[in-house]
Amino acid sequence: MDPSRIVSEFPAPSYRGTQEQALQDITDAFAAGNRVVLVRAPTGSGKSLLARSIAGAARTVEEASPSQATGAYYTTPQVSQLDDVAEDDLLDDLNVIRGKSNYTCILPGEEDTPVNRAPCARQRGYDCSVKHRCPYYSDRAIASNRPIAAMTLAYFMQTAGSDVFRKRDVVVVDEAHGLAEWAEMYATIELSPQTVPVWEDIGVPDVHNHEVGPVERTARFADALLGVCSTAKDDLLAVGDLTPEEAARRDRLQELISELKWFLEDYRDTDSATTWVVDQPDGEGGTLTIKPLDPEKYLKHTVWDRGNRFALLSATILSKESFCRGVGLDPSEVALVDVEHTFPVENRPLYDVTQGKMTYEHRDETIPKVARLCLRLMAQHPDEKGLVHAHSYAIARQLTEKFGEFGVGARVRSHDSDDRDAQLEAWKASDDPELFVSVKMEEALDLKGDLCRWQVLCKAPYLNTGDSRVAARLEDGQWAWYHRAALRTVIQACGRVVRAPDDHGATYLADSSLLDLFDRAEADTPSWFREQIDRMTTPDLPEFDPTAAMAGMDADPGPSSGAGHGIGRGRSSGAGGSSGAGGASGRASGGSGSSRSGGSSGSNRSTGGGASAAGRDDDDDDPMADHPLSDVWGE
Repeated sequence: MDPSRIVSEFPAPSYRGTQEQALQDITDAFAAGNRVVLVRAPTGSGKSLLARSIAGAARTVEEASPSQATGAYYTTPQVSQLDDVAEDDLLDDLNVIRGKSNYTCILPGEEDTPVNRAPCARQRGYDCSVKHRCPYYSDRAIASNRPIAAMTLAYFMQTAGSDVFRKRDVVVVDEAHGLAEWAEMYATIELSPQTVPVWEDIGVPDVHNHEVGPVERTARFADALLGVCSTAKDDLLAVGDLTPEEAARRDRLQELISELKWFLEDYRDTDSATTWVVDQPDGEGGTLTIKPLDPEKYLKHTVWDRGNRFALLSATILSKESFCRGVGLDPSEVALVDVEHTFPVENRPLYDVTQGKMTYEHRDETIPKVARLCLRLMAQHPDEKGLVHAHSYAIARQLTEKFGEFGVGARVRSHDSDDRDAQLEAWKASDDPELFVSVKMEEALDLKGDLCRWQVLCKAPYLNTGDSRVAARLEDGQWAWYHRAALRTVIQACGRVVRAPDDHGATYLADSSLLDLFDRAEADTPSWFREQIDRMTTPDLPEFDPTAAMAGMDADPGPSSGAGHGIGRGRSSGAGGSSGAGGASGRASGGSGSSRSGGSSGSNRSTGGGASAAGRDDDDDDPMADHPLSDVWGE
């Protein structure tokens, strides 16, 4: 890497805000010999342009000897962020590659078949006559041979050990704040009827009811399951030509074999820093979920061994030391560059409109109050679009039902896990001042200008204490981590509606636990966000009046059938889970190499610390709503 090239590689014709100073600070950090540089850049600072500048400073083929790594990777956990990069003319030399399932075959009669189920994936020795024109292999060849390859973090981790995507000189991770959590979730292994093709052929023990302990009992079961899966896979390979369904079964078996091998290898490695926990809520015969804590070994193989220099960018790396410990880095060997926030604080106000606690035991009492508050806010913003961060599908469903009862469903749009993107795009395209009830849209959502002028945070986004990972950390007294994770999500959410120095948008806080969170996480709060908190006021709002709430709509308030007219625009059925969140289906597919070991091909994919009930959240009846991969990290 040549740090002196970073500034000259900036792709825009001019600088915005403090970008020029940020580039110089990043240059100095790398020039000082740091292998890893954290760039804490607030919303609107142009992180993608900074990322491109850093990637452009990677060693070129002309500068390298045959054994030296060249070029750069740009990667992000967010699919929508990768979409934005692909559409940005200033970033047109970032060559995007996605998982196989995102491409369709071009053979006659196979035009609706994803590439990972095409004849080349089903038939042994298949010689595709049009492979040179295959959209997946074409994009892969371009990305692998150009200076900057761009991909999701899922695909990047999955291709560890690949002969195609080898180690490069520079790796840039955008939206890197959740890297540890993403790695934990991606390395999680779910054993259920939906993810284990041989489920009916095995007997699943009650791992918590055994003298050797749940993790050791799970490891013994994994050994046995590994043998059954290997036999089933070999039987399929002996068949030769496979149907699409058989190919899917083969691929899942191979993925499961890689997952089980990774777990067993890491669990039995006495030097591994990973702690494993196991969930089995239904006991014998029930689903098993094997989860890692602090998977340093996993990150080393899938991330840190993939480059010489790293830039990690985010608005919400709140604690350098905590972040580094969570991802297996030595803080003393990592530089931090802070980029100044340039948005006027008066353009990004916070308002205290708290209605009570939204923890599980108080929710039934508080949600009707929050729904009434939203109608008052509709009247306050009759001609402006609004967004509700509902936190879970269960809350979204209850709010939507209340809006229907109040007769304002025609102004409300909602979604479920299946139509999430479609409803979001329809809401953004609408000329009406609709209120969008959203789930897990606190990140990677650009609502600039009139796309949205106000938003409501329904609930302090504490992690679910019913998750064994969270519970284990809280038992270890890691309350600062717990509050920091919630604060990070709040800050991300607040950035959705103010996207430029001349933009403006209001954020209303409906859950009183948010105020408690601000006190508990004060030490980790960035100064620019603390300024927002310190200026927070309670606004004067119109009285509750459904007619006033509909003033900006070409529709009259009136009774509806329980779910609100918005049910026709988008469902809030609380269907549980979310697309792209669990098991094999939530991981980008395609590519070579195993993200676990690189040795096989196939896809992979408490009141301590003074905390009160306001600082805990034994949520939810919709567990996948708290999954960091939920609705975000699916291709």
